[in-house]
Amino acid sequence: MGQILGLGITHYPNLSVKGNMCLRLQKCLDDPRLAEKFRSMENWHPTMREQWGDDQGHAHSDKHRQDMIDQFRKVRAELDAFNPDFVLIWGDDQYENFREDCVPPFSILAYDAVDFQPWKGYRRGRNVWDEPDEQTFTVQGHRAGGKYLATALLNEGIDVAYAYKPLHRPLGHAFTNSVLYLDYDRKGFPYPVVPFAVNAYGRWLISSRGVPMLPSDAAAKLPEGESELDPPAPQPWRCFQVGGAVARALQRSPWRVAIVASSSWSHSFLVQKHSLMFPDVAADKRYYEALKQGDWELWRNTTLEEVEDRGHHELLNWFCLAGALHELGRRTPDESVFLESWVSNSDKVFAVYRPNHA
Repeated sequence: MGQILGLGITHYPNLSVKGNMCLRLQKCLDDPRLAEKFRSMENWHPTMREQWGDDQGHAHSDKHRQDMIDQFRKVRAELDAFNPDFVLIWGDDQYENFREDCVPPFSILAYDAVDFQPWKGYRRGRNVWDEPDEQTFTVQGHRAGGKYLATALLNEGIDVAYAYKPLHRPLGHAFTNSVLYLDYDRKGFPYPVVPFAVNAYGRWLISSRGVPMLPSDAAAKLPEGESELDPPAPQPWRCFQVGGAVARALQRSPWRVAIVASSSWSHSFLVQKHSLMFPDVAADKRYYEALKQGDWELWRNTTLEEVEDRGHHELLNWFCLAGALHELGRRTPDESVFLESWVSNSDKVFAVYRPNHA
């Protein structure tokens, strides 16, 4: 019988760079198409005003950064204690490996190994580790595990794609950042990784080219000659089913596997009702409470329209984890942390679900 450790992490805010992580809010304030009501701090939530302060959120950014680093260290400690045979990561691909030539709803990347250079051509400033531009990282894959999962899902009637080599980029940032942040102290990341790509951006994948939008961008992102956005992302209930199928397959396997949902929750630049300025924290809190309480019906019954309205596109990665936890009978995480951030992306939840022992 396989053993399964469930983990939830974010791969943002950009812990890779130095400086204030809240500068996007100022960009929104400077945008001429920002909804007028959001220009006045009087219309902001009190927590948002407090975090923005009189320094454009710099003090909050520093505290939030340290909170995130501390939680990554806790999750890494859990991972090391579990010592998995491989790590499965559910992550979104934002026009990185998957572009106009192929956009699968789900794809298991059964690579032998992959090299990536995160700082080559990097445009966000010097990285916090002061690593050289040509720094190369190698992530070992687990081809046997990837093939096994693809086979198991296909046998259950889940038409998942799989790949043995990359298309356009070695790995999307959801996967590379997960590894970089889980190894924030640079002691090495020895665990093989099976990336499980979810087309979380759906209708905005090709249109936005993976670039976070400002208010002026939203109306100008349709491809030339196109009158509609792209086809949708997979339904949340399908992601939930996929997670359950993965859990069943891994329980039958001979491996110890850490399954990881990697993403922030609501994203400011996807919440149209907030003029792409701040995330839907109220909705995030509802899903967080449901996650803590094992209220899987809220997760399973969410519609894609609700996901898009709340900017929960990347939460589809967590729907996969929720489905797995439901299948495994997990109800309450042994440890979870909820971090609020109103002035940047909504990067909140770190969760640890330890395996049940007989």
